[in-house]
Amino acid sequence: MKNNKIKSISIATMALLLSISAAGCSTAQDDGAKTANVQNTAIVTSSETTAAKAEDVTPTEASEESAGSAAEASLLVPSELFSNRDLEQTADLSSATEIQLESNKDVTLSDEGVYVLSGEAENMTIFVEASDDAKVQIVLAGVTITNEDAPAIYVKSADKVFVTSTDSSNFMEVTGSYAADGDTHLDAVIFSRSDIVLNGTGSLDIVSNEGNGVSSKDDLKITGGVYTIQASADGLEANDAILIYDGALTITSGNDALQSKNDDDSSLGNIYMLNGTLNISAGDDAIRGNNMVQIDGGIIQIETSVEGIEATHVQINGGQITLYATDDGINASKKVDSDVIIEVNGGTINVSMAGGDTDAFDSNGDIYINGGTITVEASSAFDSDGTAKLNGGNVTVNGEKITEITQSQMGGGGGRRR
Repeated sequence: MKNNKIKSISIATMALLLSISAAGCSTAQDDGAKTANVQNTAIVTSSETTAAKAEDVTPTEASEESAGSAAEASLLVPSELFSNRDLEQTADLSSATEIQLESNKDVTLSDEGVYVLSGEAENMTIFVEASDDAKVQIVLAGVTITNEDAPAIYVKSADKVFVTSTDSSNFMEVTGSYAADGDTHLDAVIFSRSDIVLNGTGSLDIVSNEGNGVSSKDDLKITGGVYTIQASADGLEANDAILIYDGALTITSGNDALQSKNDDDSSLGNIYMLNGTLNISAGDDAIRGNNMVQIDGGIIQIETSVEGIEATHVQINGGQITLYATDDGINASKKVDSDVIIEVNGGTINVSMAGGDTDAFDSNGDIYINGGTITVEASSAFDSDGTAKLNGGNVTVNGEKITEITQSQMGGGGGRRR
């Protein structure tokens, strides 16, 4: 477990621009690839790991000046969350190992390296069992995996694993309930005990009929690619953080679409988004981080949810957010030992609420609207147990522009404070 660095800045600080950019993508070279012979339980190793040893460092100051934006008020800083390699959308295949998938034949990746997978298979799992300092890159080049009770990808050990799609369509499904691995409760089509990064130039469809789509016990990062996730439980789940730099995700979930929760470290359990698109239909919360949800940009469309965005601290600095919720639209409630705050510094936010005892913005602590364009359709626009201040921005409630948050706008609803 590791802390995602949090910078302490006054919540009243107005939004200024801080830029970062995707590092240049490495060029794919197929000529040097070699083919592995996969046995019934194949243990694939690679001594040629030059491609996998590209520096996994944070983006340089020079690259930070060229694209993207976040607020100076940001508590989660993108340059501290993503490395250069996280942002590369293609893999160096000059010394990669090629693997053709076969039904009923698991593949185990035990060495640091780049592995190119293709083919259609049933009831097989790609295991990653590498050293704690190893970086393993799984390249999906037209993969279809359908399992009954086991993850399609199971990362048991590694420093970090990259799942990178080529310009191809890929599909993974688990049709039944998940069998446990000893004391480990497996619950996702892609299940990782280590940091995992999803990126690439292609698409990956994930179906989990009795569990989560993707689960990580550390960080889950998405920096590129197109994803369609259907899950009976959570769409994306991570102990430490869900960090979205870019990409397009469509998530239909029975529970939360995105959930990050850490029971051991109150500074973790974060969700961050800089670019990309999220289209969500959730049976429970759309976006739920126990500690913090921070949105610096991107497009978020929440078609259905009980609560749209929920955390102890919700900070919105940019982006376009449209949401519909049946309880609270944007909710801050105390889940960890930290200040309970909803803070809007920028962006365009449209909140539509179901009728009844509901609130568009509901905080068990404070609400600060410092900027942005906000449109609310709700019987109760704001509900705060602490301070509620409109310091800036353009706010319209039920067709009427407001210049302050008054008691008449507070319905006191949104009772589900968990």
